[in-house]
Amino acid sequence: MQRLSTIVLIAIFTFMGMAPLKAQTSPFLGDWQEPTGSIIRIEACSSGFCIRILSISPKAAAASDIYNPDATLRSRSLCNLEIGSHFSLSDATHASGGTLYDPKSGNTYRGTMVVEGDTLRLRGYVMLPFFGKTEIWRRVHGSFQSCH
Repeated sequence: MQRLSTIVLIAIFTFMGMAPLKAQTSPFLGDWQEPTGSIIRIEACSSGFCIRILSISPKAAAASDIYNPDATLRSRSLCNLEIGSHFSLSDATHASGGTLYDPKSGNTYRGTMVVEGDTLRLRGYVMLPFFGKTEIWRRVHGSFQSCH
């Protein structure tokens, strides 16, 4: 009986140890440059994949959340702001079920992501994916200046 308990515990710990490894090796994880030049990080978090701003492009309209519909949040910095959450893998190269906040407009959308090598296609939409827009992000391989 003790041997069976030991085997069950080993199996549980092995399974628990493998789950984070799978998330850590996902092609979504890492740093991405969006079209205006800001650097965005996709990382594993408790709600799936989360997306946050790491570096704000000089071409960005503002460094604070000036378009937020909540006036009390308009002075908050975009630096390290979480702009996406709740994405889960559909398969190895597709993630869905997430929400995206667009600081360029102050709107929040539903979202999907598709990764193909060093290219990420991020689609934000209202109601159905057909009613949306896709942005192409490129993987960042070099260093960059993080915002503080």
